[in-house]
Amino acid sequence: YLSPSNALAFNDIPNGLAAVSKIPQAGLLQIVAYAAYCEISGINNRGEAPGDFGWKVLTSADPEERKKKLAAEIANGRLAMMAIIGMFFQDGLTGSAWGDWANYTQSPLRAFENELGVQPPVGFWDPLGLAEDGDVDVFTRRRETEIKHGRISMLATMGYMTPEIVGKFPGYLSPSNGLSFNEIPNGLAAVSKVPVGGWAQIVAYGAYVEVSGINSRTEDPGDFGWKVLTSADPEEKKQKLNAEIANGRLAMMAIIGM
Repeated sequence: YLSPSNALAFNDIPNGLAAVSKIPQAGLLQIVAYAAYCEISGINNRGEAPGDFGWKVLTSADPEERKKKLAAEIANGRLAMMAIIGMFFQDGLTGSAWGDWANYTQSPLRAFENELGVQPPVGFWDPLGLAEDGDVDVFTRRRETEIKHGRISMLATMGYMTPEIVGKFPGYLSPSNGLSFNEIPNGLAAVSKVPVGGWAQIVAYGAYVEVSGINSRTEDPGDFGWKVLTSADPEEKKQKLNAEIANGRLAMMAIIGM
């Protein structure tokens, strides 16, 4: 028994956060008192090294071996801090520290768990909680923005790499300035080399693409009627569209890294 006076057996105590409401008040006081004892009793045992209270479990006569063991303790502690927070979070949502996501029936994210881009291993990943309100219109706008940025990043990544691999265009970028393509450096250094007229053309073309796509937009995010990633087989089409989103996400990370 955990509490003979209350006829409360250890088997009656559930795992996780649900145990908090089951343990008698006297039991919680004992836990707090023991934690206080550990804190106070360690005051006079503190060594010069952080976390060293004279309990020589992680030690060795070899300095390198000792350093390796202490580094492993810190690394495992960091992992455990993330793990216990994740278990608390999952316990609170599903009723178990390793509960099934299907048990969290009240989640507003269920409106989006079957959308494109929901892929393993993370599934529907929304760490900032932007979709918590379940607003479909806002989600659709964000998804369209994500696809657009992914497409731009895929082109940017290829544009960053291709000149280095296959070379640059022959001839002149600006004949009036006597500026050839070979004189334009790769990457951010090109920004200051391209003439103002060239940037005006780039901005104008970007605006043209934006405006011309207004009347071509369909109900599906990112679908402007240009049927490249399509198939008569719904599953194959879904696979291709998922691949585009995944590649776009990768390209966004890649171009930022570059």
